[in-house]
Amino acid sequence: MTDVLRHLYFLLIVRPVILVVIGLNVRRSNLLPDQGPAVVVANHNSHLDTMVLMTLFGMRRLKDVHPVAAADHFLRNRLMAWFSTKIIGIIPLEREIKGVRRDPLAGICQALDEGKILILFPEGSRGAPEIREAFKTGIAHIAKRHPEVPFTPVFMHGLGRSLPKGEGILVPFFCDVFIGQAIGWTGKKDSFMQAIADAMSALEAEKEIPRWETS
Repeated sequence: MTDVLRHLYFLLIVRPVILVVIGLNVRRSNLLPDQGPAVVVANHNSHLDTMVLMTLFGMRRLKDVHPVAAADHFLRNRLMAWFSTKIIGIIPLEREIKGVRRDPLAGICQALDEGKILILFPEGSRGAPEIREAFKTGIAHIAKRHPEVPFTPVFMHGLGRSLPKGEGILVPFFCDVFIGQAIGWTGKKDSFMQAIADAMSALEAEKEIPRWETS
């Protein structure tokens, strides 16, 4: 039953809002992973980021796409926990585990073992509108455990103006999505993080190029 509700939620609510009210210009959508295990890493400064990325995969792949989100925020009460895990389909991430011997990446690793496509926001939280922060190194630990998994960089521009952190009113604004070539585990944390950072910087630079020059 929850699978049906999830499908209807994205089909009847999320997709119309994202595709009609917001509007997307997506460059190189063919570079998104067609199947898992795979990871999409993206910048994060709007409530809409997750919905936009999930919309890009279409309804056919929706069942395999799961955003990774902070457990302390999205599981803070029973109703939100149900909606977040069953309808949005998040993989909860324990950001702080004090005094407990538990693997914070266990849920992520299990999902990858099951062939899922995960969405990660390595900045950790929504930052200031349209300002990209440095990525945290947690993605390198995931890549080290799953060296066969491709990490696809995605840069989004415009959503920080549509629904930035701290705002509850949606402002229609066009969004550009830039998708890069997948990056694999390089064998070392520093070189992997540098490869991701370089890819994101290159994608971010594309926002200054007029759309008609990239078509």
